[in-house]
Amino acid sequence: MNARVVPFGRGVRWLAEGWRMFRVAPLGWLALVFGYVMATILLSLVPIVGTAAASILVPVFSVGFMTASRAASHAQPVELPMLFAGFRERLPGQLVLGVVYTLGLAAAVAGSALVDDGELLRWLTTPATTDAKAQITDEMLPEIAATTAFYAPTMMALWFAPPLVAWHSMAAPKALFYSFFACWLNWRAFIAYGLAVAFIAVVLPSLVLILLAFATGGAVRVHPKALLFPLLLILLPTLFASYYASYRDVFEAQEGG
Repeated sequence: MNARVVPFGRGVRWLAEGWRMFRVAPLGWLALVFGYVMATILLSLVPIVGTAAASILVPVFSVGFMTASRAASHAQPVELPMLFAGFRERLPGQLVLGVVYTLGLAAAVAGSALVDDGELLRWLTTPATTDAKAQITDEMLPEIAATTAFYAPTMMALWFAPPLVAWHSMAAPKALFYSFFACWLNWRAFIAYGLAVAFIAVVLPSLVLILLAFATGGAVRVHPKALLFPLLLILLPTLFASYYASYRDVFEAQEGG
């Protein structure tokens, strides 16, 4: 199996394709996102092992979102049971990917301690009821950026791996290898994708707030958090669907059933 190398502009196209797939069945997509969030919350409530279990199952659920995306791409209904398709698609291999995901994320957070002397790690482990947990300051942005950089290799290895295991019967190590180098070869498209996501998630809402304040002479001021919930309702399903669009673009000739 060979990964295709696609041009820079395809990264923006992935997001546009994700939006198109979301519009096919918006209620179905919202049901999937709500179901995933609820499942994650419920798993996290299980003492001792809950948080780790929720993390390990991330690739399994990603196959569910890929299944829904494939249906939407063919103008078929998106239904809640699709969320659990990954549990029927070579589950042992998906769990191996989940362990890699969890270890990679933990290593990235631990690696951020090299930059911030453990400040981000302390924030993450602070009980949610404390004032410290409620505050995300600008000073934390370098630490978050460092964590993202440390996590990038894991993200590259996991990006395409779940569908490669589920739909192409690859062993987990081989899928991780193919995924990593497929992302590496398509770094231009992924930069375009990241810039497009940043524009939609950060720049565009900021422009809306600025234009609203300007048009009303400052009489109407909207707190940025007021836009967060409606933005997430649209952005999350679009991102999940764009994940499938990137897979289809890079591995289109080898896509399985």
